[in-house]
Amino acid sequence: MRTILNIIWLVLCGLWMCLAYFLAGLILCITIIGIPFGIAAFRIGVYALWPFGYTTVERRDAGAGSLIGNVLWLLLAGWWLALGHIVTGIVLLVSIIGIPLAIPNFKLIPLSLMPLGKEIVPTDRPFATR
Repeated sequence: MRTILNIIWLVLCGLWMCLAYFLAGLILCITIIGIPFGIAAFRIGVYALWPFGYTTVERRDAGAGSLIGNVLWLLLAGWWLALGHIVTGIVLLVSIIGIPLAIPNFKLIPLSLMPLGKEIVPTDRPFATR
């Protein structure tokens, strides 16, 4: 079932959101200071491409640096990526087949706003950490 949902997701919104994250990652990687943010954008972009079967967990080793980074991320890229998830989720809610896809889209909003200090793991290992 995950594979079917992932394929439908990929066609309807996953590819577009992945491209948005990759574009944000490329823009953020222009400067040396933005490289960690660009890497986070690429990581979330892959997750946005194929989200079913994965979840996010808080990293235990995340500290004040991730909080400061999340504030910068929110200002630089997070707000418009979250807006993309909101718009895509609302569009998916219009059709019956899109409702199961809109829910994960809305679940990606907190990650798109504050990605640092979180890790993407398979759902069968939700407590795995580095």
